[in-house]
Amino acid sequence: METRNARLTLLIDPEKKKRFERLCAEQDVTPSQLIRKFIREYIDAHAPTPAARKRAKPET
Repeated sequence: METRNARLTLLIDPEKKKRFERLCAEQDVTPSQLIRKFIREYIDAHAPTPAARKRAKPET
């Protein structure tokens, strides 16, 4: 199972944050779920080795 115990803090324009949260709600997904998905997909697309890509995938 994927461990979720690291925190990522970022600054974003307040209006973009509101729009993002609204879109997430419309799609019945939390902002955190979507950000985690983006990070996994980004690592998968850009990691230099298959082993690095595998480490980025959540265990099921």
